[in-house]
Amino acid sequence: MNALNEQEVDGGAVKPALPFFLFGKFKEVGFGDKLFRGITGFFAFLILVLALMTFLALWVNSGPCFKAIGWKFLISSEWDPIQQKFGAVPFVYGTLVSSFLALLIATPLGLGISLFLTELAPLNLRTPVAFIVDILAAIPSVVYGLWGMFVLAPIMQAYVDPVMVKVIGGPFFVTTSIGLSFFTAGVILSIMILPTIIVISREVFEAVPNVYRESAKALGATDWETIQLSVLKPSKPGVVGAVMLGLGRALGETMAVTMVIGNMAQVTPNLLAPGHSMASVIANEFTEATGDVYLAALSEIGLLLMVITLVLNIAAHLLVWFTTRNYGRA
Repeated sequence: MNALNEQEVDGGAVKPALPFFLFGKFKEVGFGDKLFRGITGFFAFLILVLALMTFLALWVNSGPCFKAIGWKFLISSEWDPIQQKFGAVPFVYGTLVSSFLALLIATPLGLGISLFLTELAPLNLRTPVAFIVDILAAIPSVVYGLWGMFVLAPIMQAYVDPVMVKVIGGPFFVTTSIGLSFFTAGVILSIMILPTIIVISREVFEAVPNVYRESAKALGATDWETIQLSVLKPSKPGVVGAVMLGLGRALGETMAVTMVIGNMAQVTPNLLAPGHSMASVIANEFTEATGDVYLAALSEIGLLLMVITLVLNIAAHLLVWFTTRNYGRA
């Protein structure tokens, strides 16, 4: 018999022999699996290489600024390109303030919607609401920015800001504005990160085994007590991860914030004042930056933003992984 028709016996089972041209390492058992694992691993490694190359590029490009200003760049509040004076504090402040305002608004809304969808909503209502959430996540940020400029900012100026001044007052709400402020940026960011919080927290809530809920019901717990003890308590790490992922999205948002924050480099407790963020100053000034130090200052702001968002996203993914490992789907 030739090599193509020859059969070999392996443990009593008869199987066709390999063709003669498959020899050496090609005869190894599981070679296809090893090859597939190697290719996919290489693709995954490329993601790490891309992130490292981005970090190195920002590090190298920020060199002139670091040499000219040093660590003072991280503690200075002055931003005067004409005088070659640069400080990152106003932009870090604006980014953090607008992002935490967004979390303050979006977190209770997102968790409430997630709990409703997983625990209380009728089955025929869950799919349409989830579809709407997906649509919100797919809207481009520049569309949110245009909506914020033409719709949200006038509403904030005419109705919301005066109420906040009367109800809360100083130092956080001192005087009404033109609608372009830290507060407006926080509101529009809360709308943008809402789908992220809803989707992740919903996955975390659904990962809690149903036996937890059934045990609480069997002991006579009400709906709220069941949610509190059997859903929210074991889901705390995952909920924190969802919130941190939303924070990471808010920190890196560019166009929508640029269009509604007011674009003024200042540090003030007044949330109705115009401000700036790290992403917005890069978007506004990078094309018109002249001089090595000016460009390097913007690159250093980008490097700082990358480090902050990278740390937050890593922590969020670890928390979500911890939750799904300990509370597998029922």
